[in-house]
Amino acid sequence: MWLLHSRINKTQKMNKLTFILASIFLVLISCDTKPNKTQLEQWKKEIRETEQNFSKMAGEEGIHKAFTTFAAEDAVLMRNNKIIEGLKNIDEHYKNQNSKGLSWSPDFVDVAASGDLGYTYGHYIFSYIDSAGTTVADTGIFHTVWKKKPDGTWRFVWD
Repeated sequence: MWLLHSRINKTQKMNKLTFILASIFLVLISCDTKPNKTQLEQWKKEIRETEQNFSKMAGEEGIHKAFTTFAAEDAVLMRNNKIIEGLKNIDEHYKNQNSKGLSWSPDFVDVAASGDLGYTYGHYIFSYIDSAGTTVADTGIFHTVWKKKPDGTWRFVWD
């Protein structure tokens, strides 16, 4: 009888150990933080759409409105070799610039595997009328770094 009881205890212990090991294994494989391709493509799509909405707003409602709407609180701009830090300073910088002659489109979008940071770059065109009344077009390359906010929206942190 004692032998039978001993075998039952060993079997129960083995079953319990097997259950614990299987549970640990399942927990570990579920902790894989590597996003799948679908997630990465979705995040890239969100960033591309945000960049396009940003450009559209700049063209329709002006630079001031667009840059203050799409900037994060801690955003940084570099303009004319000068750093402009924070949304308040960005607002002040663009306050009197309601030009609607800026447009751009991302040629490239990428996102971190964590899904919280991404970046874009592409070509821009800035058209304005100079003091002689001539329309001038300034072209160049832009680079924007995007950060995903807790509410799921993307805001730029560097432009």
